[in-house]
Amino acid sequence: MPAPLYAIGDIHGQLAELERVLALIEADGGPDAKIVFLGDYTDRGPNSREVLDLLISARDQGRNWHFIKGNHDRMFEWFMHPYPKHEAYLPIELGWLHPRLGGDTTLASYGLNFTDKDRMLNVHADALAKVPQSHLEFLSSLALTFETKDLFFTHAGIRPGVPLADQDEEDLLWIRQAFHEDTRQHPKLIVHGHTPTEAATHYGNRINLDTGAGYGKPLTGAVFEGRTCWLLTPSGRVALTP
Repeated sequence: MPAPLYAIGDIHGQLAELERVLALIEADGGPDAKIVFLGDYTDRGPNSREVLDLLISARDQGRNWHFIKGNHDRMFEWFMHPYPKHEAYLPIELGWLHPRLGGDTTLASYGLNFTDKDRMLNVHADALAKVPQSHLEFLSSLALTFETKDLFFTHAGIRPGVPLADQDEEDLLWIRQAFHEDTRQHPKLIVHGHTPTEAATHYGNRINLDTGAGYGKPLTGAVFEGRTCWLLTPSGRVALTP
């Protein structure tokens, strides 16, 4: 029987939800549980700084945790470049600091206060002064994927028909329709987040664990043994089937 492997969907600055799900994982698999985080640690929720503090602390303690980069994590990382870098994938009307994306809430968790009338360069300079270097290093160190014999973890999904080793970063961070609408079997079962759903869903060829924590909904944790998946609840495991 394969050793249990745990996964957590998009966190989006929701510290209390993260702590709740980590407690469920520890109850199921103990303190040494192996966990894959599917990205989007920041934005929208109120505690982005505290979420990163927790993850970095656990990594530094040697926990068996694996961190995947989400599109929101890259937007934060790019904004913090010496000169802010804009995410060209976004619509022209949006930037990372727009309330729809939540960068404003992330910077608020570091004590930055500004309005849409402030100059971007001033906000950026304030952010460089207040965001710890350890957080920037964490964001830049995030992997795009994690895989086992049976499973392929990434933030948004994959480009169907392209070998897993040849996937493009933009697809791994942003893809939706082309991935969601393809019902063919992939080389491995794809486990992802990025697109909020009412409940974690198994589609046969992929599993979506983003249940809308960024919009105040519960965060989801799951456990895998091979390709078999269960959701974690206060009363134990609940099978997640196609």
